[in-house]
Amino acid sequence: MKKRVALWLGAAMAVAITPLAHAVEILRWERLPLVVPLVVGQERIVFIDRNVRVGVPANVGERLRIQSAGGAVYLRASEPIEPTRLQLQDADTGTLILLDIAAEPAREGAPLLEPVRIVDGANAATRYGTQTAEIGNAEADGKTQAAQSKRETPIAVVLTRYAAQNLYAPLRTVESAPGIMRVNLRRNLVLDTLLPTLPVKVTALAAWRLEDHWVTAVRVTNTSSGWIDLDPRTLQGDILTATFQHPALGPQGRPEDTTVVYLVTRRYGLPQSLLPAIQRFDPAVNLPRPASPTQGDDHAQ
Repeated sequence: MKKRVALWLGAAMAVAITPLAHAVEILRWERLPLVVPLVVGQERIVFIDRNVRVGVPANVGERLRIQSAGGAVYLRASEPIEPTRLQLQDADTGTLILLDIAAEPAREGAPLLEPVRIVDGANAATRYGTQTAEIGNAEADGKTQAAQSKRETPIAVVLTRYAAQNLYAPLRTVESAPGIMRVNLRRNLVLDTLLPTLPVKVTALAAWRLEDHWVTAVRVTNTSSGWIDLDPRTLQGDILTATFQHPALGPQGRPEDTTVVYLVTRRYGLPQSLLPAIQRFDPAVNLPRPASPTQGDDHAQ
């Protein structure tokens, strides 16, 4: 009997010293701001399972301490905070998640706020330019079609948009596109065969690659005194798509005499996609020179 009592007391003590598991509130991100209340002096953890950067409005100041580590964001308010919106940005994909917070003084007897876990909603939109898996419906015999990987947005569109943003948009507004990497471009790349019918000067600026596609940004400058309408059909080479930043070039010397064209090629970059330069034949240079007369020649006078 004493042994049973001792076992029961040991079990009771083990239960007493074992911490209770905290409940976790599940919030689904479906492109609508998520409400996360705070209590002054209490730390609340937001699990997101992503490497995120947190954007905080300037009016919050030092009233909110934010720490991010290992896929969790730790929020602690030192003073009451009016309703404020925070931005959580995925450092890898650029995806934004919006949190609406507000901190109120603690109320006596109120339970502690539980942690929050953010999960993707079933209807969440696919990230621009990323791949999605399309799974077919089950067939009559119980077999399912294999998942086919496809891209929501054509690669050429993703690359062109990314290149244009890098050249023209503020860096803070450039969208992240997973998989795109900068490509080294040979200096003084000769582009004489790209627009041979137009009085323009062309210069390669930068290039990026995604899978087996390349995009090269090329500056085009008018060298004539008239307007030039830009038509992608005048471009020469093995080019998949071409997009001009502006539809026309102004006369040389005006602010509008320069634009950029984004050239997308497949399987290799722009240098390998250009037509070879053709050397003109000059008879005066290529004909053999006649032999000079020598003394003792039968035809010499």
